Amino acid sequence: VVVNYVANADAAEETRDAIHELGGTVVLVKADVSDAEAASDLIETAVEELGKVDILVNNAGINRDRTLSRLSVEEWDEVIGTNLSGMFYCTRAAVPHMREANYGRIINMSSIIGQMGNVGQANYSAAKAGMIAFTKTAAKELARNNITVNAVCPGFVSTDMVTALSDEIQDNIKSQIPLGRFAEPEEIAALVRFLCTEGGFFTGAQLSPNGGQYM
Repeated sequence: VVVNYVANADAAEETRDAIHELGGTVVLVKADVSDAEAASDLIETAVEELGKVDILVNNAGINRDRTLSRLSVEEWDEVIGTNLSGMFYCTRAAVPHMREANYGRIINMSSIIGQMGNVGQANYSAAKAGMIAFTKTAAKELARNNITVNAVCPGFVSTDMVTALSDEIQDNIKSQIPLGRFAEPEEIAALVRFLCTEGGFFTGAQLSPNGGQYM
C-alpha cells in the first residue's frame, strides 16, 4: 500500500504502523496532488515500489469554508485544486498502468455536500459534485478495460473534526439524520473495501452512507 500525505506526517506514520500490524507492506510518499507533476510522480513511485497500481482511492481533501461574498479566489482555487484536480491528476497517471493490466478499481471519496450543497461551502460542494460527474464519465470510458470507477459520498462521520463540534451542533445535525447518529469511520472503510474486492459489478455508482440524511 502507498499512503500519500502532505502535512500530517504523524497521521501517515500511524496509518503505516496499523497496516504493518496487519502484515501489510507500506510506502509513505509526501506529495501535493494539486500539482500535476507531483501526482504523476506519486503514481510512478507506487509502481516502482510495488510493481503495479491496481487500486486507487482518491481521498485527498481540504476545506476553506466561507460564504460566497467572503470566499476569495485563492480559497476557491485551493479547494478545487486539491479535491477535484488532484483526483484527475492521480487518475490520469494511474489509468495507463491499469489498462496495461486490464484491471483496476478507482474509488473517489466525494461527500453528501456534493449531492445537496451546504451554506458556506460553495468551493467544497462544487469540487465534490464534480467528483461525482467525473466518476460517471470515467466509468463509461474505462469499463472496456475492466476498470471500475465509483464514488463514495459519506454523510457526517465520527471524526475528530465532527466530534469537536459543540454538543448543541452535534444534536442539531443528528436530528436531520433518520438513523439519529453519525457514521463510524470503520463503516466507510468497509464500503471502500467492498468496492475494491467483491463489488466488481458496481461502476459509475455514487454510494451514500449517510444514515438517510440525503435520499
